[in-house]
Amino acid sequence: MGITERKEREKAEMRDLILQAASDLFVERGYEQTSIRTIADKIEYSPATIYLYFKDKQELFHAIMDKAFEVLLHNFKSVEKIAEPISRMRALSEVYMKFAYAHPALYDLMFIMTKPMDHVEHAEDWDCGFQAFNFLLEIVEESIEAKLVNFKNAHLGALTVWSHLHGLIALHIRGRLLMIPEEMHEVLISESVDSMIELIQIKK
Repeated sequence: MGITERKEREKAEMRDLILQAASDLFVERGYEQTSIRTIADKIEYSPATIYLYFKDKQELFHAIMDKAFEVLLHNFKSVEKIAEPISRMRALSEVYMKFAYAHPALYDLMFIMTKPMDHVEHAEDWDCGFQAFNFLLEIVEESIEAKLVNFKNAHLGALTVWSHLHGLIALHIRGRLLMIPEEMHEVLISESVDSMIELIQIKK
């Protein structure tokens, strides 16, 4: 490995170290209570080192979001070959649930924690987030065209499906389902999603 390749690898490793430390602190302390200095202290480097990679805390936060959405999008691709749109919708929901269960802290950062959006000036600046939503939107559009669901507006349909799914997951992740035995949470969430998808379908 040459000097240039080694330096690039070291830069990538440092960037990943910063992102992981920042992610941990955002979950533990919240966005407002986490500073560039606290992130630097966690990795035992100076704040100046952080600024070599990120111009401010907002850019750092959104870099974490981009990386998380890249993982989610990669997982979503596993359902692309399912031809029937309702079956693909159910499979996509399952992938989404599995991602949330496997990465609860990351899911919290992505979809629950109040986060700054000043860094996102245009839609293209939040490309990964829009791509993730478009996976579901395209399924709903196909379902409408095939007269499989009751929606006439695809955005309304996608928002309805996502909101149902997200609400259940958020309640589970944030410990708001104490009235239900913990071992039943994931089973009931899955069954609730099945029921919701059944309800939105046009009965033939």
